[in-house]
Amino acid sequence: MKPSRPPAEGGATSTAVKIRGLLPSLSPAEQRVGRIIADESATAAQLTITELSKRAETSETTVIRFCRAIGFSGYPELRLRLAAEAGRALDDGGAGEAPGSDISQTDDLATVVKTIAFADARAVEDTAAQLDLEILQRVIDAVAAARRVDIYGVGASAFVARDFQMKLHRVGLVAYSWSDLHLALTSAALLDERDVAIGISHTGTTTDTIEAFGEAGRRGATTVALTNFPKSPITRIADLTLTTAARETTFRSGAMASRLAQLTVVDCVFVGVAQKTYAQTKAAVEKTREAVRARRVRPERGPW
Repeated sequence: MKPSRPPAEGGATSTAVKIRGLLPSLSPAEQRVGRIIADESATAAQLTITELSKRAETSETTVIRFCRAIGFSGYPELRLRLAAEAGRALDDGGAGEAPGSDISQTDDLATVVKTIAFADARAVEDTAAQLDLEILQRVIDAVAAARRVDIYGVGASAFVARDFQMKLHRVGLVAYSWSDLHLALTSAALLDERDVAIGISHTGTTTDTIEAFGEAGRRGATTVALTNFPKSPITRIADLTLTTAARETTFRSGAMASRLAQLTVVDCVFVGVAQKTYAQTKAAVEKTREAVRARRVRPERGPW
């Protein structure tokens, strides 16, 4: 098995986005601290370490440990960062406009629509902001040069895997998407160093995806993980990792905002590949468009 390479940090990643991505790798007490900061960044910047530790029902030592776990030297540095980000949000006119991050049983339909729209739009914006462009370019180069691309995903991620496979196939690249573990494993066993395997898992803990992904890596394929959590199990066996930044709400965990965020990354990879193989892509799109032209209903002329 090839050694994994940790994903590089995106320079534009907000502290709240970074914390949400790291939450599963933290202890329960550290997670309580993290959720307060991620959900109430502007308010948290005004709290002393004593006040924050009391709200999180933990110790000041745990707060310091949390700060170091997410890459800060201590709480003063974290407070400065949060205050700076809150100031930028005010300058951008965005403070106070965001709806609540969750949906309650008593919310009216207008609130539900506003909350869902905000979560979906924010997932796309945050994902784009934190994408590591160096890693993205390496993924694009690998996919464009691959003999074959295997894409693994189950549940909601299977839809994203299928979408990616269809995009690559449309421009003449050999690509397969697999959601059944047996089929995924048998396909992965036939890969080698000329190929690319992509594992899509919001949580990064889906065992079926990880097993097929690991088999592809053992056969020599370049492995690319797409996940919301940069320290999740799938990243430990990945050569390259691309991350999303989706926040889920009640009734939507791991299914909707996360899927839009994954599709955003998939589209970035696809367009990059299309640019790199422009002549082939242009010719393939024209051929495939012509092939289905007769299957479209032509608009009828009106009396005018």
